[in-house]
Amino acid sequence: MTLRPVKHSLTLRGHRTSVTLEPEFWRAFRAIAAQSGTPINALAAEIDAARGPDLGLASAIRLHVLRHYRAAAEKGPD
Repeated sequence: MTLRPVKHSLTLRGHRTSVTLEPEFWRAFRAIAAQSGTPINALAAEIDAARGPDLGLASAIRLHVLRHYRAAAEKGPD
């Protein structure tokens, strides 16, 4: 398994962009999108709209994944 970042294209509000993330972040990001029933492009667009001008999209996605799993860990088992 490679740990090198992988580039994928996303469509944000009708515009194509490339995002480079490590494979584990891609898997987690896709899992979060699937769990919420949100298409990955729509979730990326939400994250993009909420990020500040000094934060890149890839970093914003990584932080979203981290926060998602931290919140789940704090919540504990159902």
